[in-house]
Amino acid sequence: MVETRFADDLIDNVRLSLVSGVGPLLRKALLEHFATSAAVLAAGKDELQRVDGIGPKIAARIVAAKDEIDAEAELRLAAEHGIGVLTETDGDYPRPLRQIHDPPGVLFRRGQALPQDELAVAIVGTRHATRYGLAQAERLAASLARTGFTVVSGLARGIDAAAHRGALSAGGRTIAVLASGLLEIYPPEHEKLADEVAANGYVLSESPPRMVPLSGAFPQRNRIISGLSVGTIVVEAPDRSGALITARHAYEQGREVFAVPGPVDSRMSRGCHALIRDGAKLVESIDDVLAELGPLAENIERDDGTLITRPAELTLNEVEQQVLAAIDGSPTSIDAISAACGLAVHRVLSTISVLEMRRLIRRTSGTQVVRA
Repeated sequence: MVETRFADDLIDNVRLSLVSGVGPLLRKALLEHFATSAAVLAAGKDELQRVDGIGPKIAARIVAAKDEIDAEAELRLAAEHGIGVLTETDGDYPRPLRQIHDPPGVLFRRGQALPQDELAVAIVGTRHATRYGLAQAERLAASLARTGFTVVSGLARGIDAAAHRGALSAGGRTIAVLASGLLEIYPPEHEKLADEVAANGYVLSESPPRMVPLSGAFPQRNRIISGLSVGTIVVEAPDRSGALITARHAYEQGREVFAVPGPVDSRMSRGCHALIRDGAKLVESIDDVLAELGPLAENIERDDGTLITRPAELTLNEVEQQVLAAIDGSPTSIDAISAACGLAVHRVLSTISVLEMRRLIRRTSGTQVVRA
């Protein structure tokens, strides 16, 4: 068996990311001072401590890293399980994360990213969701997926799981961001759900594959959920909730924040009501989200200068494309569309409803539609 060889800079980047106490902000400060991970790892204690935030304990850990941290073993483990390893210099590194002030230095990913994932919306909320909250999360996720957005969440119990399942049920894409490693799925009963997400999007973590979930990793994980997304929807959240941390990260990152109102006497909706009082957009349906994100979605510029296509057009199936092609810039009757496509009227009407929701067409009367 031929052993996989890894590039030296990848090994150094992974090794630095595994040094205890070196989070994204300290890593950023170290790289601003030393330029490369190799230079950081080669530096002495005194030189390391010239960087703000680096004390003697962390400096000693960095110096000892080459002897004590087997980065190549982590890379081999990832490769054996089909897990990709991304650094900020990789073209496949999520572009939206490069824009936040504390991007992950290394990401572990299972699944395939697509350009349309840059048009993503996060749906987050409490693990102790009510039936109402679960229904709203699933409904909104399915609507977003049908409109062409990728749904991002954290694979947790409650609202997160409902959001992933809603996107999957609509045949859409979804991304799960974990606080644990990708080989230590948490909660364990979501292993099958993680597999489904990886097959229809990807599962992501900045922790090495076998890292167990630690309490402090969850708030850190939340900045990635909001950072991947153009907007974050909080469905249910009590006064103290990790979902509110995600919303705060979204505000700090310049992303849109939405909240779903709940019953006035529901403890699980207090956090959402507080967000709405503080200026978050109230969400009753997908239209409230599209009203804010529609123009933004049409004008996301990629690194190569191209613009992202309107998301609604990315996921049209064959019948939807056929019906859309039969609709002119002038009012077109349902009967004319049915004749042009060779489809039954009831099939045309159901397809028109989808195209309307995606804002590709609009009704001019009860029996006529026109391109939007």
